Amino acid sequence: MTDPHAQGAGQAVPHTRTARHRRIVDILGRQPVRSQSQLAKLLADDGLSVTQATLSRDLDELGAVKIRTNDGELIYAVPSEGGFRVPQAPLGESVKEERMRRLAGELLISAEASANLVVVRTPPGAAQFLASAIDQAEVYDILGTLAGDDTVVLISRDPAGGQKVADHLLRLAQGE
Repeated sequence: MTDPHAQGAGQAVPHTRTARHRRIVDILGRQPVRSQSQLAKLLADDGLSVTQATLSRDLDELGAVKIRTNDGELIYAVPSEGGFRVPQAPLGESVKEERMRRLAGELLISAEASANLVVVRTPPGAAQFLASAIDQAEVYDILGTLAGDDTVVLISRDPAGGQKVADHLLRLAQGE
């Protein structure tokens, strides 16, 4: 599966502050980035060459912070869009996923994907508990949840990312 945000070979990438910021947010939301030099290389791979000073300023302007992953490593994260200012981590990298992992193991009956949606089934009355844990995990890949009595609908940020999110939830439920 190809990344719709990735820049293809030969494509012109505008060298604007806005374009850099968008690429930084995309990169940090897709994969763990441990250092500014790693981020600079990923940007350069996309055709955006930046100095360390510019990158440092961009990270500051974006409100990027270092957060601790499940493995204890520090990675960069940026607050999500839309006014929700809590930094979010890529799928599987958030320390806050532990509650989501525990509740998925206890409550998840099934998870089925379609495009960017995932329909999760739980026992009656449990959907809101699982949805709350998913929301609180602050995972970049998950845009949001809608919960009923025994069903949660998750919306993936990636238009084709539902299966990735469903697979991740199923692995969590199985204790992986």
